[in-house]
Amino acid sequence: MKIMVTIKRVIDYAVKIRVKPDKTGVVTQNVKMSMNPFCEIALEEALRIKESGLASEVIAVSMGPSQSIDTLRTGLAMGADRGIHVEANDSLYPLSVAKILKKLVEIEKPGLLILGKQMIAGLLNWPQGTFASKVVLDKEKQVVTVDREVDDGIETLSLNLPAVITTDLRLNQPRYATLPNIMKAKSKPIKKYTPEELNVEIKSDLEIVEVTEPPKRKSGVIVSSVDELIDKLKNEANVI
Repeated sequence: MKIMVTIKRVIDYAVKIRVKPDKTGVVTQNVKMSMNPFCEIALEEALRIKESGLASEVIAVSMGPSQSIDTLRTGLAMGADRGIHVEANDSLYPLSVAKILKKLVEIEKPGLLILGKQMIAGLLNWPQGTFASKVVLDKEKQVVTVDREVDDGIETLSLNLPAVITTDLRLNQPRYATLPNIMKAKSKPIKKYTPEELNVEIKSDLEIVEVTEPPKRKSGVIVSSVDELIDKLKNEANVI
């Protein structure tokens, strides 16, 4: 069974994000980029499933400009067997990304699709388990069991394969790519497509009106008693 994992190139989580002066987006030029942490978790889970003998191959997929190949190479160094890069220099929107993934699924025919946050289960008509904190695969029964945290505790879903799973931060701790694996990743294959080759039209289904920074948080205060705390929560914060 193949497992397909999506990998997104994003601004590194440790970098302070700055809004462009014209408020059309965020500054990405000369900014450190890395793999989306949720994608790292998705890839780690796919690798663990393969290492347990329940999958034969892990395919990493990334979309975007040519620099996305660097992020793909990181995924290959972590242990993915091969990569697929869909080159697109224009902005990609959620529905277009989902349609591209659907085409790749039709080509590769994976038994499991593990994602950071992107959901395409509706287009594929596959069952999905979102925000998974635990994944258990039963290859004989062709079923995957997903635990997900909800307000009342842990919800357990049983999904028939093929299925889509999206990850939660508590699912696992991603591994680091070692130097030998980084060198090996350079020789692993990456197949290239364009949206046109996959018969997917890239068009905007969203309009960005304005991008602004979140309001600065007010400094905290020290209260002298529980009664004062309750009073501030009730009359100033309006949360009780």
